[in-house]
Amino acid sequence: MHSTQKKRLFLPILASLAMVISCYGQNIVSQKKSSFFTPSDTFNQKRFNYALGISAITYTGFSIGLYNTWYKQYPQEAFHTFNDWGEWNNMDKVGHFYTAYFQGVLCYKGAKWTGLSDNKSIMVGAICGGLFQTTIEMMDAFSSEWGFSLTDMGANISGIGIFALQQKYWGEQRIMIKVSSFPKNYDDFSVVGSNGTSISLQDRADNLFGAFFAEKYLKDYNAQAYWASINVNSFLPRNNKWPDWLNIALGYGADNMFGGFENEWETEGEQFVLSEDIYPRVHQYYIGLDFDFTKIKTKNNFLKGLLSIFNIFKAPSPALEINSKGEVSFHIFR
Repeated sequence: MHSTQKKRLFLPILASLAMVISCYGQNIVSQKKSSFFTPSDTFNQKRFNYALGISAITYTGFSIGLYNTWYKQYPQEAFHTFNDWGEWNNMDKVGHFYTAYFQGVLCYKGAKWTGLSDNKSIMVGAICGGLFQTTIEMMDAFSSEWGFSLTDMGANISGIGIFALQQKYWGEQRIMIKVSSFPKNYDDFSVVGSNGTSISLQDRADNLFGAFFAEKYLKDYNAQAYWASINVNSFLPRNNKWPDWLNIALGYGADNMFGGFENEWETEGEQFVLSEDIYPRVHQYYIGLDFDFTKIKTKNNFLKGLLSIFNIFKAPSPALEINSKGEVSFHIFR
């Protein structure tokens, strides 16, 4: 079921970014484009209608496209649930949490651009993030290949909740949820199948995660990490010396995963088993540095919008890792 991560993360990212970029970037040829990019102080019906239309088109196109390119090829059945807790060391659950969070944040910013009040913009962000994610869950629920996952839905709700609570009570995102992914080279170690055929770990990884950078960035759970990026300055007294753009980030990742629940798989009727003693599946915990791109000083509101989008990715920076085996390692970039 690993390939579901591609649709659950990649397509919502594209849909969300398309909508937000459109809200920030329309009317580029206007002679008053600097004022157009500035969020409205009061409700602007024209902007609201535009944003609503873009959102409806994006959501409809996303839903139809997803169904036709993915779900249509699999058998359908009545609504049912399935339990995928623990699969891929729950990296997909953290992925759901992250995706729902940033969808809420970006849609909130789009709503503020139209001049909606803060409370209404928070509601728009929550509804937007929830709608995209719930649509995917409902498609899963009627597909024989999958099913409705309560844990996925819980992760979605939690991600939206973290966004909404921070915006409501702090008026900003002091703790941002981000993602990082660095291409991973796998060992030449070969796994011998039940019929004597061998496959290298690199070939297995290419089959699972893709052979190109964009695919690996989105699909390779062994290369990904998800972060809670904490803006330290916002928790300190005013006039402190901590740079407002420098964050402390706490991360989670996993490694040595070549199957959903175990490192066992079947290819063309042949069984492959990777020894847990040689390649134990591990949880990884990180502490490192990050940058808050929204703190970069600029008067260009279009650039501010782009920086908000870039802020969903963790900046490559030093980090310390401790894994579930008790091993400690340092990364110059993570």
